[in-house]
Amino acid sequence: MRPALRALLWPAIATTLLFALLVGLGFWQVRRLGEKEALIARIEQRSTQAPQPMPPPERWSTLHAEDYDFTHVRATGHYFGGRDALVFTAPPEGASREPGYSLVTPFALTSGGVVLVDRGFLPGSKANDATLHAASPDEVTLVGLLRAPERRNPFTPADEPDKGVFYARDPAAISAALGLSDAAPFALVVDAAPATASDWPRPVGGVPTIVNNHFSYAVTWFGLSLALLVIFGLYARGVLARGGDGRRP
Repeated sequence: MRPALRALLWPAIATTLLFALLVGLGFWQVRRLGEKEALIARIEQRSTQAPQPMPPPERWSTLHAEDYDFTHVRATGHYFGGRDALVFTAPPEGASREPGYSLVTPFALTSGGVVLVDRGFLPGSKANDATLHAASPDEVTLVGLLRAPERRNPFTPADEPDKGVFYARDPAAISAALGLSDAAPFALVVDAAPATASDWPRPVGGVPTIVNNHFSYAVTWFGLSLALLVIFGLYARGVLARGGDGRRP
């Protein structure tokens, strides 16, 4: 083998492997782009449709998150007084600069069963104000979005059920702490409503802002793969020009 080709062997192998990795990451981002666009479209379609009746309790055990998440529904029943939970959350845009909690209260459905209702945001300084937790025991009809249990990650703190504080909106964990045996596997997040700065809890709605940067990520990975080929091409041309021995001909 010519010295120049021998000198290029390992750089070529390394370049090929790195190029394959970069291109693979680019195509992975393209796939994620399609998935994210489909998710956004599904959320838009479900959340903007006219409110539908709640799924009946007999169907709850067979439902999967993708069956109901972000579905716009109406529910009739009454709140359980004095059985609230606080779910830690960042302040919603326009509601407060202070971190706080989502106030979650059990809601007994006239059709049977109980659903946990996310009534809105409370700043941390107001979280223990009993007057803000109070809810009318009268029968009411709520409108909002069904939401699947929030996912935890390795950095999610452990819940503090003895204090009524949770770090994920997890209906199963909250229901167990509140002693509810017939609660739905999902939560109902009430629709955002006009409110003044003194109105708490502040309903903020159940549609989060979904970031979709996968197209720019894909362009970045594909761009890096092309840049890698250009750099290797320039390097190889220099090696071949020198004959592989480090000296110019």
